[in-house]
Amino acid sequence: MRLTRWISTPAGPDELSAEGVVIQIRWTGLVLGFLLANTTPEAGQTALTLNLLLAVGLVYTSLDTWFFRLKRLFLGEYPLFISMMEALFIGLLAHFHHGPSSPFRYYYLLSLLCCILRHGPLIVWVTCALHLASWAGLCLVNTGRLGGESWLLMPVVLVWSSWAGTGLVSWKRRTRTELERLNQELLASQRELEDRINQRTRELKEAQAQMVQQEKMANFGLLAAGIAHEVGNPLTGVTTLVQMLQRRDQDDYTMEKLGLVAGELNRMRDILRELTAFSRPGSRERSWEDPMDILQEASGIAKYHTRSGSRIRLPDCPEVGRKIHCVRGQMTQVFLNLMLNALDAAGPQGKVELSMACAEDQVRIQVRDDGPGVDPELFDRLFQPFVTSKKDGTGLGLYLSLKVVQAHGGTLVCRAPVVPEGGAVFEVALPMGRRIAEETGPSGIRMASNMGSNS
Repeated sequence: MRLTRWISTPAGPDELSAEGVVIQIRWTGLVLGFLLANTTPEAGQTALTLNLLLAVGLVYTSLDTWFFRLKRLFLGEYPLFISMMEALFIGLLAHFHHGPSSPFRYYYLLSLLCCILRHGPLIVWVTCALHLASWAGLCLVNTGRLGGESWLLMPVVLVWSSWAGTGLVSWKRRTRTELERLNQELLASQRELEDRINQRTRELKEAQAQMVQQEKMANFGLLAAGIAHEVGNPLTGVTTLVQMLQRRDQDDYTMEKLGLVAGELNRMRDILRELTAFSRPGSRERSWEDPMDILQEASGIAKYHTRSGSRIRLPDCPEVGRKIHCVRGQMTQVFLNLMLNALDAAGPQGKVELSMACAEDQVRIQVRDDGPGVDPELFDRLFQPFVTSKKDGTGLGLYLSLKVVQAHGGTLVCRAPVVPEGGAVFEVALPMGRRIAEETGPSGIRMASNMGSNS
């Protein structure tokens, strides 16, 4: 038989701690046993026998101590075998000493206590029955040395000790189990509280960043309106002078040049008008809008992007029969943000192409560029706040755009391009022909009409 079959590992720190108490009890019993066997005058010739029996106990206790230091239990898988051997061992000690009146009879209680500390109620009661059988055999063999009612007192003490000990240990184990359960619930509540705090903190940061961005864009709008107003006054004067010169008789060359100047002045006036309209605070009321009109308005603003030229190509789509229910200013800035991001990604020699597909109840608009594409490390976090690949970006453009689209019952996703030249494709899907209830952004803040484009 392999030695490992005689050794088991403690189930937990409590079992290992109980084994330490058991070993202390056994060493105490051995020391007292050797003193009793060698100092009692009545021992006589039985001292040798008692010492031999105690030597067997010493070997077993030494092995048990050695394996305990290795955090193992000697004969841990055979508790009833240990109980049977201890019952026989104690019966022999008492028999060779003074029979039922020998102090060795108290070893039954020590053995029972060790069993209570190590095992459950079933093993304890079986051990109690083995000790009672050992005690009964001891009394039968030593009928002449029975003293008074001591033969009856020992069974009563053993049964009562088994009952009280198992009850106490069972209560302790139930209490430990309940404490462990409560501790697990406390840890779970702590983790949930930490998650809620982190979520609230994240929402507050997002709301704060959104408010800061709104304030910056509002200041930008005021600045743009002020510039448009200041430039508009002298522009009106110059336009008037050109018109006065055109009314006079001039040669063909001069009239041609004055016509060119007038055309450029009209173009400058249109630019200022668009800037003024863009900086004006938008309404939050929803209305029925044609998606193509929104794209044309957004591209009309995006064309003034630095070095953009005519790289934005609007979809070749017939007039849409059904309209979307939206806040026009918000939706215009969503597509403006996507166009500006595409222009930045495409670079000076790149191009941005828009496409639109209309279904029965939905319109899908794609903004595609031929730039280097989205960084794979950022792909899964594109729509999270403060995530950007631009050196001077805020990382809020796509995040706020997503919130606006979701508030209108739509979706905004980044799809892998199907064209061989690569690039990035952002698709906006919006419901058509039905009203969408107004929604709020993070922390209950309504979606603003001004958003940044630095993402």
